[in-house]
Amino acid sequence: HNMRIPRHQVFADEAKRGKGTMGWFYGFKLHLIMNDEGGLLAVKVTAGNVDDRKPVLDMVENVTGSLYADKGYVSTSLKAELAEQGIDFIT
Repeated sequence: HNMRIPRHQVFADEAKRGKGTMGWFYGFKLHLIMNDEGGLLAVKVTAGNVDDRKPVLDMVENVTGSLYADKGYVSTSLKAELAEQGIDFIT
């Protein structure tokens, strides 16, 4: 709740307000890329106000084939950039 935000002291300089599918929140976003067996290929934590699509290009170093993502990652330009790297981006 917004009234509790000033009480958070541990990550006061790093945590930010963001909006997800469940509504507004204060904190961070966790971005994961997993393979078909559940193994982690890439992990990135961003502030809550960072666009979901921004960290993707930094995370796909070990990715080949197809990359599946939810609607927060929809972007024709990101799809084109990943296609240049041989990655089929499906949202």
